[in-house]
Amino acid sequence: MSKYATGKHSKAISDRSGMEFPYREMVKEWNGAFVHYTEFEPKQPQLEPKPMGGDGVALLNVRPDRTEFPTPDFLPNNPFSITSGKDTMTVSYPDYSTEAQGGELGYVRFQGVKSAVGGTIASSIEQIELSSTLNANISASATTITLSPGDGASWLPSNNSYILIEKINSETGRYENEVIFYGLAGISLGTGIVTLTSCVRGTAASFRGETFPNTTASSHLAGAKVFGARLASIDPDIVVTGAQPATIKQYNRFTVYMLQNSTATATGGGLQCTVGPLNDRS
Repeated sequence: MSKYATGKHSKAISDRSGMEFPYREMVKEWNGAFVHYTEFEPKQPQLEPKPMGGDGVALLNVRPDRTEFPTPDFLPNNPFSITSGKDTMTVSYPDYSTEAQGGELGYVRFQGVKSAVGGTIASSIEQIELSSTLNANISASATTITLSPGDGASWLPSNNSYILIEKINSETGRYENEVIFYGLAGISLGTGIVTLTSCVRGTAASFRGETFPNTTASSHLAGAKVFGARLASIDPDIVVTGAQPATIKQYNRFTVYMLQNSTATATGGGLQCTVGPLNDRS
């Protein structure tokens, strides 16, 4: 089998300079030229650029941030207490905070009340949820709203409070609730219809010292669910610490006003009652 000689005594002519060099010092370039190693030139990188794709924009596994809607808090067993002859109800709310702003919890809405609390308040505990329905269609700019007759609407605070109109998008299934501030609430003695006037559309009611983003004013159909809320005032306890500061305030209960005096002293409500913001689905 034939083979090539090593050329250790041979000479070669460079294809670049035409000069003579030892054969064994010659190399071949990328273009096939046979040159001395001192004349070697590598291939220009720009002649074969590496392919470049577009910059990555989206992540493969993402958990996007979002603004969670406020959620109700569970109350202890039998959290509601009333005193005969009083128009207030005290609600046990342990470990709310060691501080409060202005002595107010905000506008609260009760749900899941399991049992009555005696006296005339017995039939109204769940009505503090203040459920009703729209009596007529309203536009997104209406400042007067009428609610259908019923016990729920009749227990609305008489002025300067909030209602929530529940609205669900039929295509997305998402809540598009609207919170509305009203100046006055009047009940028609002839029909029992509750009329809210001086309404400010697309607002938000505070809760736990936080004011949430405004809702969006929109039109609503007659029969839409309506919920109300009451302003809750925090009752602080002065606790001796035995250190500095010597005392601190703890807020373990709050008070809401009723529309009539209680006729009995009682505690009740049952287990797993909740208190939360007016709009707990946003």
